Amino acid sequence: MNAPLRIALIGAGIMGRQHYQHLRNVPQAQLCAVADPGPQAEAFATECGVAWFADHRQMLEQIKPEAVIIANPNNQHVATALACVEAGVPVLVEKPVGVHLDEVRALVAASQRHGVPVLVGHHRRHNPLIARARQVIQDGRLGRLINVTALWQLQKPDSYFETPWRREPGAGFLLTNLIHDLDLLRYLCGEVVQVQAFTRNDVRGFANEDSAAVLLQFANGALGSLTGSDAVAAPWSWELGSGESPVYPRQADQPCYLLAGTEGALSIPQLKRWHYAETGSGWHTPLLQSEEATPPGEALTLQLQHFIRVARGQEAPLIDAADGGRTLALIEAIRQAAESGRACAPAPI
Repeated sequence: MNAPLRIALIGAGIMGRQHYQHLRNVPQAQLCAVADPGPQAEAFATECGVAWFADHRQMLEQIKPEAVIIANPNNQHVATALACVEAGVPVLVEKPVGVHLDEVRALVAASQRHGVPVLVGHHRRHNPLIARARQVIQDGRLGRLINVTALWQLQKPDSYFETPWRREPGAGFLLTNLIHDLDLLRYLCGEVVQVQAFTRNDVRGFANEDSAAVLLQFANGALGSLTGSDAVAAPWSWELGSGESPVYPRQADQPCYLLAGTEGALSIPQLKRWHYAETGSGWHTPLLQSEEATPPGEALTLQLQHFIRVARGQEAPLIDAADGGRTLALIEAIRQAAESGRACAPAPI
């Protein structure tokens, strides 16, 4: 039996500590060090019973971890991941994989050159709800996918914006929140080849958006829409519907994604499938409804277990740096479309 994988944590903020809580419950791995220059990080490392380093490069050299979880600020993701990859250490890097496409391309090249895997932390891909939905689509039970409707509509409290950076450019919900939904749409429905978009900031007047409407054209011919706002009193979002995180009050009966094909339709996260008893029926015939069963499992724990197998060379990353980069490219295309008023295509990675 393999000894527990020695994993270091770079970044001891909210997300880093969340990773640690899941790491404690996975016997196949153990925390071996914490690297973070913040004033609270040393105390956190002491609580965990591991060594603390202000500099992650020093930690890599002295501790020589077998794998690393990166949960530091977004603009440090790529530089930190490059240091790990160049040291031969497999990486789980929180989303977004980076903030600029060129730096993500550099990470992709380094991962390939050194043969060191990078897993990007779009953890919702690991949720059993999503795995089941993808299987339904791939099995052809919806027929040819035609329409995709996605909703992300809720209200962040005023206290959320007391942190200054949350009011600044780049900190709007496109990159902070909708990147999750867009990644799932890519994962479920295929690549997006063109977008059109509108964004507004009328409600709060901050330097970032508080509402957005996006049109999506998928490579398989499906057409989609994603409408979102973090300033509305509404229940339609993954956070409120899925029950994935206990910090959000659950609205279990409200969907956030609606997928419609020639043979059926699927609501997510409820996994209710609608279809006719006989092919060729139409709107005068009642639709049948069934609910897809899903196995239990917590997304972040399943992601961590997958990362352990990736670090040991047993599996390829479910979402590697190039794949995560394509989600970032989609965000950039939406921004360009909103600013220019023109349809835009995601840049290649």
